[in-house]
Amino acid sequence: MYGQQEIRKYRKEKGENKMKDREDQIFESGEKNDAFAQYFVGQSYLNMLTTSPVGVANVTFEPACRNNWHIHHKGGQILLVTAGKGYYQEWGKPAQELHPGDVVNIPPEVKHWHGAAKDSWFSHLAIEVPADGASNEWCEALSDEELNSEKMCKWPFEGQTMYSLILWLNVEFMKNVAEIGSARFLY
Repeated sequence: MYGQQEIRKYRKEKGENKMKDREDQIFESGEKNDAFAQYFVGQSYLNMLTTSPVGVANVTFEPACRNNWHIHHKGGQILLVTAGKGYYQEWGKPAQELHPGDVVNIPPEVKHWHGAAKDSWFSHLAIEVPADGASNEWCEALSDEELNSEKMCKWPFEGQTMYSLILWLNVEFMKNVAEIGSARFLY
């Protein structure tokens, strides 16, 4: 069996310099995200971790890669940042800088984008909140000029414990699943 150093050396020789080679990456970055490439500026990678009953994907962005503005109708989305530095922005609001451990709850019907900083890889788990009739609407791309001119704001969870974030996440999740039946949580 090969060790991590041998695997990194092999990947480097083969030109595979994805984030999975970095020690801070929790999940494999997956394959090039060709199925959704038309909705991204730059290269992203997709690793579907689960598809049922709740879709969970590890999405990895190369530096400066971001997805287009988009809207999750009915179900919303939750992002759990696992590696790198990135941004999340809602339409009409300043962008928020994201780091590992940050949690973003995206309510249904909110136009937004997320992606990597121009000088960093970025990875997050994307959790699709289930809802009857849920769908995604892809909109215009975020230009390089917009990416470079964004204004940062302080992330609202800075300084909070992971326990308080998990409690908040459970409450927000329960709000979203209240209409579709009961949910079982393991504590």
